[in-house]
Amino acid sequence: MPIVIVTGTGTEIGKTVVTAAVAAAALARGRTVAVLKPAQTGMVPGEPGDAAEAVRLAGPVTALELARFPEPLAPATAALRARAEPVRPDEIAVAAEKLAAEHDLVLVEGSGGLLVRFDAAGATLADAARLLGAPVLVVAEAGLGTLNATALTAEALRTRSLTPLGVVVGSWPGTPGLAARCNLADLPDAAGAPLIGAVPAGAGALDPVDFRTRASTWLAPELEGGWDVDAFTASFAASFVDAGAPGAPGAG
Repeated sequence: MPIVIVTGTGTEIGKTVVTAAVAAAALARGRTVAVLKPAQTGMVPGEPGDAAEAVRLAGPVTALELARFPEPLAPATAALRARAEPVRPDEIAVAAEKLAAEHDLVLVEGSGGLLVRFDAAGATLADAARLLGAPVLVVAEAGLGTLNATALTAEALRTRSLTPLGVVVGSWPGTPGLAARCNLADLPDAAGAPLIGAVPAGAGALDPVDFRTRASTWLAPELEGGWDVDAFTASFAASFVDAGAPGAPGAG
């Protein structure tokens, strides 16, 4: 698994922090890691982007950004408005393969969701994944609404014959509500792939040394970690039956 595509079910759900956690866990196992950001939007030259954030949190990771557009828009629109050349799937594939020749693991972090457009022709991160034959790690939200978004992402993967590596909750709340607790059981069904991690909310604000120490505890063995999905889910099992539910003790 030298190349992994990291996508989200939406924006601002913890994709970059998950990428950094996967990188940190792999580094802790003695593997060399590169993070490729095909299109960084919403950043002007000189600002640290997502790839740089992965380096800050994870440690000695090779970071590569193919293009940068200043407005926080989908890459195709951001490139058009900047009067710049867009990034195309074949460029992403070539860059990822070059990095894979020199690293044990290459993480390709997309922008937003799987089908966000990279160019005017409608090319997406899914096209790059297909060219690479790489598995796709899906980063999902914890709470209400995540099942539909996750199921739609999984359907898009299946229709393109792409392999879902698994699902990671990008920002697990310190005090999860009922929907988040129930979603631990429901997310694998929605994704058609196992739940292989849950990164706590606020992890990106940790001291980098602490982040690197803890990263492997948030990720399952599939991602070089020691996180136990059964134990994690069981710790919230009592929450699946609410005191006010029909048939529950005290329900009227």
